[in-house]
Amino acid sequence: MTLTNLEIFERLDKATKGLLWMSESDYPFEAFIWEFGENISLNNEIVLKITKHPLDMPVKIIEFDSFFQSSVTSEDWHDSEEAETVKKYQELVRIMKQYLSDLKVYKVGEIEIDVYIVGKTDVGDYAGLATVAIET
Repeated sequence: MTLTNLEIFERLDKATKGLLWMSESDYPFEAFIWEFGENISLNNEIVLKITKHPLDMPVKIIEFDSFFQSSVTSEDWHDSEEAETVKKYQELVRIMKQYLSDLKVYKVGEIEIDVYIVGKTDVGDYAGLATVAIET
């Protein structure tokens, strides 16, 4: 089923309600759509420009599955709240894989890192989630 950019945005926004990215501090997710009006392949420079970062800012690309690995893995020691969070992350990953292709994670900066989880929509634009990770 093909969704419009707005429908994808709404599904991502709904799937991340109450969900925080946990690093040395916890940050919410923000859904976004990047519409270019032409078929563009993302690269570090385009990500830096569209997110208004300096072009010399360090960028690290992480594989989508490895980025979410610990968040979608149930552990025996999880309490009920942690188990529910894992289920929410599993649903988020399912939605992103269902409606977006070529999923990648761009980590921009050092220590206080802006994270962009991006995939291509069926109409050739990009959609995803932004958050922040603190890594010292």
